[in-house]
Amino acid sequence: MGPMESMKVVVVGTGYVGLTTGVTLAYLGHRVIGVDKDPEKLKRLRAGKSPIHEAGVQELLASLGERLAFTGRLSEAVGQADVILIAVGTPSKQNGEADTRYVEAAAREVAEGLLPGRAYCLVIKSTVPIGANRRVAHVMERILTERGVKAEVRIASNPEFLREGMALYDSFYPDRIVVGALDAEAVETVRRLYRPILEQTFEPPAFLPRPGGYGPPPLITTDPTSAEMIKYAANAFLALKISFINEIAGLCEKVGADVTEVARGIGLDSRIGARFLKAGLGWGGSCFPKDTAALIAVGQEYSYELPIVEAARTVNSRQRQRAVEKLQVALKGVRGRTIGILGLAFKPGTDDVRESPALDVIRLLLERGAHVRAHDPVALANARAALADMHGVSGEEWEVEFLEDPYQLADGADALVLATEWGEYRNLNLERLARLMRTPVFVDGRNLFAPEAVRRAGFTYLGVGR
Repeated sequence: MGPMESMKVVVVGTGYVGLTTGVTLAYLGHRVIGVDKDPEKLKRLRAGKSPIHEAGVQELLASLGERLAFTGRLSEAVGQADVILIAVGTPSKQNGEADTRYVEAAAREVAEGLLPGRAYCLVIKSTVPIGANRRVAHVMERILTERGVKAEVRIASNPEFLREGMALYDSFYPDRIVVGALDAEAVETVRRLYRPILEQTFEPPAFLPRPGGYGPPPLITTDPTSAEMIKYAANAFLALKISFINEIAGLCEKVGADVTEVARGIGLDSRIGARFLKAGLGWGGSCFPKDTAALIAVGQEYSYELPIVEAARTVNSRQRQRAVEKLQVALKGVRGRTIGILGLAFKPGTDDVRESPALDVIRLLLERGAHVRAHDPVALANARAALADMHGVSGEEWEVEFLEDPYQLADGADALVLATEWGEYRNLNLERLARLMRTPVFVDGRNLFAPEAVRRAGFTYLGVGR
């Protein structure tokens, strides 16, 4: 093939997905404009500062120069574009359904700026409910007709499968790229957009070498509805894999088995696979909770029940209650006790606290009258904002003490709960922690430590399924 052809790309939304996608495409040689409504965020981005904590994004942002620009004016940016990617949020509505308001608003604004006589490819990257593709096409057609503008818009679904904390890695070295479109031209455009990734012809960033044995990823082409379903089904399956091992963990505790051994024993079966079999406080984040709820809501729309997905959600919320019950038993009640929480992000490598299990545990402890202290290497500011929105049943404000130092957290505390398995917690001096505490109880909510090592340090150790 000839040299990579540079395309003009507009990415609508600079959250986790939009920003990661934007810097990746610019790195590959495309000319990218990122669009966001938030003036504060734009100011940071133009200064080369990443508004999200995501490995490598900051480095790339600073190095892309002319190839990556940011604007707050969407309809002005799209006229000259070849490809427009919509990567705005689709939060849950009250009934669990994914809210497509922002996606449709973006599509309307895009349609306002399209120029007559040109062909565009509109790529929906946001996780959208089944059939959203048709709605977007309809919205755009209506506005183009009102404007009396004849422009050709080809629509494609291109769901993302990025893991927070590993988003750039997953962008450059994906397992697969999925495109759902009814139009062969749209598929061809997306193929051209991702060609350096599909053929692995790009020079890897210094900090993200190509993994050994990684071959070019397959391009899966299908219809838009199937593409949307692939995204939901993938996340639901991963969520239920975690819930499955958490359910087994509960039984392991009853019969005296060790769930980490059980997970290893079943994970070596190639039909099962070892990943996502870590028992703990369960899953959180911006995808699993929202996407499982959305899938169930789609089912309700068609009077179709999804008992397995429902059960995955039930087991997940039970995990947080179980952790608090363990504390209740170990401390003979948590009212008036001081509990330290290690980790607030929903997983390591990110400052995202959306649906974080740690925040759930904090809420349950506060409801039971405990005093809570919390630490996290990067997510303190986000957690403070999230907890400011959470109030008690009677509306009273809840006090959580945020500390910059884990040892300060342990000082005079009655128990510690490890809620996020940050690497830096692995290196804590357990003896020192135990000595500082009033009663050395350690709830290892992620099975990060070897139980013997924690007990040797002077703690009462409580893991998950061990």
